[in-house]
Amino acid sequence: MALLFDELTIRSLTLRNRVVMSPMTRAASPGGVPGPRVAEYYRRRAEGGTGLIITEGVAIDHPSSVDHTDVPRMHGPAALDGWREVVDGVHAAGGRIIPQLWHVGPLWGVMQGGGSTPMRPSGLWGTPGVTAYPPGIVEELIRPTRTMTDDDIHAVIEAYRAAARGAVAAGFDGIAIHGAHGYLLDAFLWADTNRRDDRWGGDAARRAAFPAAVVRAIRAEIGDELPIIFRFSQHKQQDYKAALARTPDELAELLVPLVDAGVDVLDASSRRFHQPAFEHSDRSLAGWAKTLTGAHTMAVGSFGLGASLREAHAGATRSTTDHRLELERRLGKEEFDLIAIGRLHLADPNLARILRDGASLPEFDREAHELAFR
Repeated sequence: MALLFDELTIRSLTLRNRVVMSPMTRAASPGGVPGPRVAEYYRRRAEGGTGLIITEGVAIDHPSSVDHTDVPRMHGPAALDGWREVVDGVHAAGGRIIPQLWHVGPLWGVMQGGGSTPMRPSGLWGTPGVTAYPPGIVEELIRPTRTMTDDDIHAVIEAYRAAARGAVAAGFDGIAIHGAHGYLLDAFLWADTNRRDDRWGGDAARRAAFPAAVVRAIRAEIGDELPIIFRFSQHKQQDYKAALARTPDELAELLVPLVDAGVDVLDASSRRFHQPAFEHSDRSLAGWAKTLTGAHTMAVGSFGLGASLREAHAGATRSTTDHRLELERRLGKEEFDLIAIGRLHLADPNLARILRDGASLPEFDREAHELAFR
């Protein structure tokens, strides 16, 4: 696994290896303020040798950003002070850490709900398909809401800008943006939820306009030194079989504007990191993103696991598959640059050291690890 432990420099950020802790929602910050347990949680993964930590999704300062009071936020003095403690601990352990800024958009109401109106490009939740949500929740969520106005869109852009400003003030090493899985930015990219006929919707280039505007605002706010990571996906929580793009050309039309706006790393979220993205090629989604845009890319999806996240939610509790040879093969041909790993970081904070030493992978047990990691 020597390639996995090469350094990588992206703008001013140098990573000691290519192992990334993938963002995982925890809802463990009462009142949105990360406390000592959050700081310990991330510090332990840095002490274990992980090169880059991407935090759980963090709420921007917008009324319908995240519908759970215990999801951390990136605004307010108390929250920013808490994040400074988190960052200082990770840096003291030799790691680097970037927050994932989050607006749930159409998926508002899944966690706790509340009185705010969900932000949806065209008032649509998305066509239901294969999903982990119970039918009763889907029935509630698919009710149409109002279409986002220009004022709504600009307010969200400014909220992202302010969150990036707060993250820099807290000492983070860059900015990550959640633009996948049916959340707000993805809802603009996805033709099923974006049926607008103005400058924010229509063809692929116009569907990418709002996410690109968010990226440009963040880039203008943080300057040229820090990297920006953008997570995207084919699948959606509304439908695991949905596809953002049917062909590589369509994918390029969506991703190139993001890179032109200032994205440095495309975080290609797949149910399996090595799964072919399109027919007639074994190239992964991360591989296609790199080929089409020239940007750095990060693969993510069930590394070291036999069961996907959806299968785990359906009851698969224990599952380990050793993907190291497959990862080494793809890194060797420079298909992508980074590998993000989620659940095995829950199984053992020393995961990077295990990979470096060639030891046996930890066994992920959903009941023991995922449900207890709060």
